[in-house]
Amino acid sequence: MEPSFDHMTPAERILYVQDLWDRIAPEAEQAPLSPAQAAEIDRRVADYRAHPETSIPWEVAREQMRRRV
Repeated sequence: MEPSFDHMTPAERILYVQDLWDRIAPEAEQAPLSPAQAAEIDRRVADYRAHPETSIPWEVAREQMRRRV
């Protein structure tokens, strides 16, 4: 039996979640978006198109997030 999630170390939890995601991802990618999710994507794309100067590249956003941790 696997140890309880609450008793795992942070590193073990991360590995567990990554493994879980790897198992779920193929199915999740085929799931349709909800109307709310589709509307949010449309809103974000429209906002980007109206104001592309306010966006930042993924590499910059990722680095900013890593510095916050």
